[in-house]
Amino acid sequence: MAAITAAMVGELRAKTDAPMMECKKALTEAEGDMARAEEILRVKLGGKASKASSRITAEGVVATYIAGNVGALVEINSETDFVAKNEEFLAMANLAAKLVAEQNPADVAALAALSAGEGKTFDEVRTALIGKIGENMTVRRFQRFETTGKLASYLHGTRIGVMVEYEGADEQVGKDVAMHIAAMKPVALSAEAVPAELIEKERSVAELKAKEDAEKAAAEGKPAQSPEILAKRLEGSVQKYLKEVSLLNQAFVKNDKQSVEQMLKAANTTVKAFTMYVVGEGIEKKVDDFAAEVAAQMAANKQ
Repeated sequence: MAAITAAMVGELRAKTDAPMMECKKALTEAEGDMARAEEILRVKLGGKASKASSRITAEGVVATYIAGNVGALVEINSETDFVAKNEEFLAMANLAAKLVAEQNPADVAALAALSAGEGKTFDEVRTALIGKIGENMTVRRFQRFETTGKLASYLHGTRIGVMVEYEGADEQVGKDVAMHIAAMKPVALSAEAVPAELIEKERSVAELKAKEDAEKAAAEGKPAQSPEILAKRLEGSVQKYLKEVSLLNQAFVKNDKQSVEQMLKAANTTVKAFTMYVVGEGIEKKVDDFAAEVAAQMAANKQ
């Protein structure tokens, strides 16, 4: 068998941009034949991308792009935080945001089919990077903005991204609102816009808490609250919740003596809409049992 040298591995890596260990394995399998090793890598990397597609992607990044009155917010996921810091992965996320803003795809499938340059679609770029790195990567969601007003964005690292559509002369106000949203995480612009299911969930929690308090009071021999007082208590809990989760009612992070609505009014600014993405939000992450993995590997080795 031909000796596989570091120079050969380096040459194959330069040609294919594949990981070093994959290059060495391919050269070993090809018995030092460079052309055959390239073919082996093409097959292996394609297979790796296919196998990776079933694995959970709960890490990743949020990317933003603004050009004039058009902008986009995109979340792209990976399996590990390590890959989320990879420069090529970040470049792919930024490319996705740019494509969404400029070409207005209808959905993720339409984004995948868009031209990404050099004769490749965006999905071909994504698949090639999966093959190179060996981790699954998925475009989870995006939001495109096109407005007659202004756009501002804020990224907290790469894990929280916000885009705000607003009208006003002071651009710093738009940036401040975007930063506030990333910090305080409102679920809606106003109390009236909070989804009904979230309000009902909060009401149910308040009712459960009131029931527990009533049972405790009864056990201590204290009188029960009247239905009127109980109703006011429940409504108070709901109103407190609405104030906490609606942007305009929240205390402004840079001056908690005034609400966001009061700050905007003083700055003669109006927020029309916003979107906030938090990486992996709502995705059930896989929890690995390392001890079980080791035990399974040892059992497999014994067989």
